[in-house]
Amino acid sequence: MAQKKKEVFDTLSSINVNDKTEKKGNLTYLSWAWAWAEVKKQYPDVQRKVYENVNQCNYFTDGKSCWVKVGVTINEIEHIDYLPVMDFRNKSILLDDVTSMDINKAIQRSTTKALALHGLGLYIYAGEDLPEGYEAPAPAKPKLDTQRLNGALESIKNGNYTIDKLKDTFDLTLAQTKKADKFVQDLEVAKEELNQELDKA
Repeated sequence: MAQKKKEVFDTLSSINVNDKTEKKGNLTYLSWAWAWAEVKKQYPDVQRKVYENVNQCNYFTDGKSCWVKVGVTINEIEHIDYLPVMDFRNKSILLDDVTSMDINKAIQRSTTKALALHGLGLYIYAGEDLPEGYEAPAPAKPKLDTQRLNGALESIKNGNYTIDKLKDTFDLTLAQTKKADKFVQDLEVAKEELNQELDKA
């Protein structure tokens, strides 16, 4: 069980969620719909449970204010979040003023926080800028037009460049790769024929 928990946390905590967040006041919010979809991709069997009170209402109250209770289960591991029903200033709403929309918003936010307990976006709540262990994707390789490819091949012919460097630096099409490979092969054949001629001389 501990190993399952670690695998889930390691997978979800390494995901960069920065472009799916928005600022409201001093707080950062993660899109609950995106968070759920992202976890669903990784763990199709993920389940959410919105807990109900003894009266089958989807919120709890102490007679003054309210809160919701949401659990998310991944690989048989459940994490539960309790979240107060709050207004736009993040202040608890009094019981008499709570609406069904307030409860719905609290449930969605609580879902996101329960997902964060499994690792997704947890670094946001810790005040970090990027997840631990996150590696930015390598920048895309530039493409080559015909003129620049011919120039690179000429440099290879003159010994100032290599085919390996060409492939490492640029995003060649299949046709360009075949052309470059054939060019180098023809160069090797020409060098071999020249060496044979010199040996005969």
